[in-house]
Amino acid sequence: MVLPGVGAFRDAISELRRREMVEPIKAHIASGKPFLGICIGLQLLFDVSYEDGEYEGLGIIPGKVVRFPDMPDIKVPHMGWNQLETNRSCPLFDDIPEQSHFYFVHSYYVEPADDDVIIAQTEHGVTFVSVIQRDNLFATQFHPEKRQRQGLKLLENFSRL
Repeated sequence: MVLPGVGAFRDAISELRRREMVEPIKAHIASGKPFLGICIGLQLLFDVSYEDGEYEGLGIIPGKVVRFPDMPDIKVPHMGWNQLETNRSCPLFDDIPEQSHFYFVHSYYVEPADDDVIIAQTEHGVTFVSVIQRDNLFATQFHPEKRQRQGLKLLENFSRL
């Protein structure tokens, strides 16, 4: 299962609830089948988001979604190519060079309560989590579909899990 997305947290979680997709997503993850969240698909996994208010997420990964702080010379949204610094190995990145660049477009980022889920981080004024994994659950803040060869390799690696 892949949960992609671009947009506002409030609208995305509201649509998942309206379409009665919350329980099927949770059941899929609990079953041990591979799951990939992309961009807002990562953020929705967390307990709460503070994007334009306070909104309850799926509560699958403990933690929160916060906005980049206002800083001189740092543009928000974070938009464009940026580098991953991996903390540990992950099957999504098999045959993908370390410190690869991927495409980001976001104003908010996740802060997991448990650092053990962090696979990679990226720098944009602050160091933020760009990839997580817990068992069969994987999620990226970036858009692998924009990265051509390396992005396709990541998606191929996921499809082989």
